[in-house]
Amino acid sequence: MNDFFSGQPVNDAQQTLDRLRTSMRITIKGKDEVIDQVLICLAAAGHPLIEDLPGVGKTTLAYSLARSMDCAFSRIQFTSDLLPSDVTGVSIYEELERCFVFKKGPVFANVVLADEINRATPKTQSALLEVMDRSKVTVDGEPHDVGAPFMVFATQNPVDYEGTFPLPESQMDRFLMRLHMGYPKVADELDILRSACNAYDSIAHNAVVSAAQVLQLQAICQQVFIEDSVLSYILQIIGATRTESEFKAGISVRGSLALKHAAQGRALLRGRDFVVPEDVESLVVPVLAHRLSLLRQSSDSMEERRAITAALRRIVGNITAPV
Repeated sequence: MNDFFSGQPVNDAQQTLDRLRTSMRITIKGKDEVIDQVLICLAAAGHPLIEDLPGVGKTTLAYSLARSMDCAFSRIQFTSDLLPSDVTGVSIYEELERCFVFKKGPVFANVVLADEINRATPKTQSALLEVMDRSKVTVDGEPHDVGAPFMVFATQNPVDYEGTFPLPESQMDRFLMRLHMGYPKVADELDILRSACNAYDSIAHNAVVSAAQVLQLQAICQQVFIEDSVLSYILQIIGATRTESEFKAGISVRGSLALKHAAQGRALLRGRDFVVPEDVESLVVPVLAHRLSLLRQSSDSMEERRAITAALRRIVGNITAPV
């Protein structure tokens, strides 16, 4: 096991995650699995992409996480006329100072909600590529750090919807996971109807963790132990996607690292300082499916995603997990 752990760091990390989960459950009813996946993204310092029908709680989920942390939050409503400078910021000439001064855009926050990201043009979508990868923005050749912790929490409507622009492969690859909300169960929707909250910004959340605690959580996550046999298991799954005849191309190195980091986050969420094969198996679809496309693309995006999911599950089923 890793000498980094004496037991207390793991307990601290689990307590941080438990407080966030309890806070988010106040407003997000019956979606414990989705909440856990979002918290795994947070622990692994990754970016979640929530794709689902309008009105099922995607924005509320992001807002609930952001307001549960004592961190700066901003929301960007992506539209077809949004410009890259509307996201990153712009240099403006100040007459009195006789020089250009950089005015920060809304991306300068700890949690950035990119709402309906696929309603913006590819040019504007690409404004997030650098900041999602390196937590900095370069404007006029000058780099600007956005701060830490940093998370882009993006939502998008199904790509078959009118007025959407599919995210390119390079953009999709920046997201640690693609998640789905789905309709709530009847009992959970009844609780929602009984609630007095009419909109997500009317939710009254008290911050339950600080920015320093989030950074500590992410540092602990990086130290979660992964035995070589589990790393080999990850590589077998990744390698199988590269030889799968149904896929246009296999998973990149970024994808294999994403699966590793997500598995470390899930281990912490379960109160462990080591990764087990189950951590990897449970995250294969949410971490890898959005990075793949079929060689013979279907006109129905949902049908294509079901085929990709089935292929990934078949791959996992054909590989013997280490004991």
